[in-house]
Amino acid sequence: MKLRAFSIIAALAIYASAFGERKAAQISYDTPDRCFAKISYPDDSISHPVVVWFHGGGLTGGKAKIPAELKDTEYVIVSAEYQLLPDVEIDTCIDNAAKAITWVFNNIEQYGGDPSKIFIAGHSAGGYLASMVGLDKSRLAKYDIDADKIAGIIPFSGQAITHYEWRKIDKGFSPLKPTIDEHAPLYYVRPDAPPYIIISGDRELELYGRYEENAYLWRMLKLVGHPYVEIYELDGYNHGQMVHPGFHILKNNIKKILENNEK
Repeated sequence: MKLRAFSIIAALAIYASAFGERKAAQISYDTPDRCFAKISYPDDSISHPVVVWFHGGGLTGGKAKIPAELKDTEYVIVSAEYQLLPDVEIDTCIDNAAKAITWVFNNIEQYGGDPSKIFIAGHSAGGYLASMVGLDKSRLAKYDIDADKIAGIIPFSGQAITHYEWRKIDKGFSPLKPTIDEHAPLYYVRPDAPPYIIISGDRELELYGRYEENAYLWRMLKLVGHPYVEIYELDGYNHGQMVHPGFHILKNNIKKILENNEK
C-alpha cells in the first residue's frame, strides 16, 4: 500500500493537552544507566492505550524522548532508552528492549495504561528493536511475556534484515552487503504475529534500500498468511523526514486495530 503523505521515580511534571492534564515520570526498567524510560500519561483514572517508543540512532546513539506528535493524545507513552553498540553486543540492545516492554506489561496500569492495548513502535534502530522483540517470541518469553499479547507492531523505517551496524561490527560487512540471520526480523516471519504496520520513506530517498527490505518483510508476512499486515511508503520523504507524517499513520492504525478488537 502506497501512501502519498499530504504535502520507579516519582512523577516529574503535570501539563495540559487537548485530552486534559498529563503527568510525566521516569522509571528504571533495569540496572544499567541507560536502561530507563520516560513516561507521559493522562491524569485520570481511565484505562488508556499504550505506545512504547524506541528511539533511532543506528544502535550507536540517540536518546529517549517523548515524541511531540504523541503528546496531545489519549495514549500512555513510554519512551525507552537502551544500551548501545559497540559498548554492548546487539543481543543486549534487543534484550534491553524486551525488558522495557516487560516492565510496561507488568507495571503500566499504575500509570493508567491498559496492558491489553500495548503497541510497540520506533524509528530506524528503534523500529528494528520493536520488530525483533515482536517477531522473535523467545525475547519476551524469557521474561514470561507472550509476544502475541502485543496489540500491534509499528516500525518506522526499521531494518528488516540484520542491522547494518552489527553486520559491520560482527563480520566487517559494509551497509550494502545484506544479511538475514538470527538478528534479522525477517528470520522470524510468522502468521500469528500481532498486527503489523510498516512505514517507510520514499524508496528513492530512504537509507540503504530500507523500503525494499521492508517490502520483502511485508510480502513474506502476507505469504505465510498473516491476517493484518500493511505497508506505507511516504512519497517525497527521506529516512529522517518520514517520522512526522508516520505518526498520522500510527494513530489511524491504532484506532483501527482497537475498533477491530472490539467487534
